[in-house]
Amino acid sequence: MKLKITGKELRAIGYPEGPVISIAMNVMQKNYKHHGKEEVMEILQKVLATPVEYTNDAVLALIAEQLRPKPTADGGEVSLNQTGIQFNVFGQEYIEEGAMHQMYTAAKLPIAVAGALMPDAHSGYGLPIGGVLATENAVIPYGVGVDIGCRMCLSIFDIDPKELVQREAYFAREINEASLFGSGEQFDQASNHEVMENKAFYELPLLKALHGKAWKQLGSSGSGNHFVEFGTVEIEEKDEVLGINAGNYVGLLSHSGSRGLGANIANHYTKIAKQKRRLPGEASNLAWLTLDEEEGMEYWIAMNLAGDYASACHHIIHAKIAKQLGRKPMTIVENHHNFAWKEKWEGKEVIVHRKGATPAGKDVLGIIPGSMTAAGFIVKGKGENGSVNSASHGAGRKMSRTRAIASVTDKQFKDELKKYGIKLLGGGLDESPFAYKDIEVVMQSQKQLVDVVGKFTPKIVKMDGAKHKSWGKKGREEIAGE
Repeated sequence: MKLKITGKELRAIGYPEGPVISIAMNVMQKNYKHHGKEEVMEILQKVLATPVEYTNDAVLALIAEQLRPKPTADGGEVSLNQTGIQFNVFGQEYIEEGAMHQMYTAAKLPIAVAGALMPDAHSGYGLPIGGVLATENAVIPYGVGVDIGCRMCLSIFDIDPKELVQREAYFAREINEASLFGSGEQFDQASNHEVMENKAFYELPLLKALHGKAWKQLGSSGSGNHFVEFGTVEIEEKDEVLGINAGNYVGLLSHSGSRGLGANIANHYTKIAKQKRRLPGEASNLAWLTLDEEEGMEYWIAMNLAGDYASACHHIIHAKIAKQLGRKPMTIVENHHNFAWKEKWEGKEVIVHRKGATPAGKDVLGIIPGSMTAAGFIVKGKGENGSVNSASHGAGRKMSRTRAIASVTDKQFKDELKKYGIKLLGGGLDESPFAYKDIEVVMQSQKQLVDVVGKFTPKIVKMDGAKHKSWGKKGREEIAGE
């Protein structure tokens, strides 16, 4: 039966008068014609509530863009520099033109000091994913991204990896019971963690309003390319920083960020930044706040809180599973890859934005994952100035979610999982291994940036189990990279 939505129904759920009503009707009738009306109206309500979360959705972006607040012109116009700062590109032959163009634009910002583009880079929103930009006394909310504090966390257990095969059902059950996936999903019973008592939640009105939902989402993982997985950890020789003897172990690896909390912070402060600094069209999403103005100081506090919140989400998941295993991890390795840090650059303090990039200062440990079938790597930074002490945050997409769904068949996907012996819980074609660049090539392109000290090979992978066949409801091109 053909889906039918009226303008009256859209206005009834809060849609404003204007082009967005006819756009929403056309988009849904064209792309969701086989969905139930109740489900479609629920999707439209979610887009209305948080349009920023759908701005890069393959289908819903047209509606989201109409609903996003338009900046008022109360700030001064800012011109880009004629020539940008010089920046290094690693693995340039594998990077799409769109990401290069975005980085060239960012390099022309008057606040730009240094930059670099990682080998897993692809187009983002504002700064490209895989983009690193150091600025002077300024922070760019969309230089950090929507998923503030998106990060990796690896617990290494002294368990024989053969158990992952022999007791697969047991390990799969533990992941299922300890995690929650899905856009907007939240627990009925909130976890306790000191991050929820952070005074910023009570002092900043925006954070105060987000506190309740953030608490219900604490310890969950969201959607897109976020995951929790068991796999084998291989250490060929002991590294003094990692501190684990050569051998094979069981690893628990997670990837997710700050859920709705980070998205709302990003949206709120980007709107303010755009009001304060009106940049030319292609650079408008790079609007910044200085750290000596009230809004900039507020964003800095909120960003750091979102980072702590994202970290707490991982620690809750890992603690639940470790308790069930009856083991304490030998060590935990973790890192943000969507964040801004105060660091020294050529003797002065700068703000380093790493959007989809891993910190790789001298002897700093991090995790660079591959895909649901490809190995990831435990790395140690070399402190390379040319990359602003950064490395890639993963393999990087080579196909958009829409293209992956259109070009990969269910059979190909299942055959690939079988070939590598992967037990997949949830997940879909949009996250299939075919959608990603070759992690080995990416690692080869950044040999001067990091040393590999260990390898993680996925075996049991849990991801969002939403209906991915017709990607849209939960799809954003930049989930977790943003």
